[in-house]
Amino acid sequence: MRPSVILFSFLCSLLVVNAFFYIDNSRQLQSLQTILPAQQRLVKRYGLTDLALSSEARYTRHPAVTDPMAPYMDHPGAIEHFPSGSFVLPLTKAGR
Repeated sequence: MRPSVILFSFLCSLLVVNAFFYIDNSRQLQSLQTILPAQQRLVKRYGLTDLALSSEARYTRHPAVTDPMAPYMDHPGAIEHFPSGSFVLPLTKAGR
């Protein structure tokens, strides 16, 4: 088999995967559009600027103030160092 045929079939398979991701993303965006008005009302009512689920240093958004060990503390066998981890469950699937 010629290398160009292998490359062409690989690129075609990548194109199919890309099309699947595009279609799936479009479907998820349509389902999230139904939730958006309720979220906008919530933001206006409470004056929220950002989603804040936790106040510990390792969960803040800016990399300059996060804990350097944060990426290594989130594996399944890690000991929970901060109390908010016992109140917030991990997400299973977004929007479902």
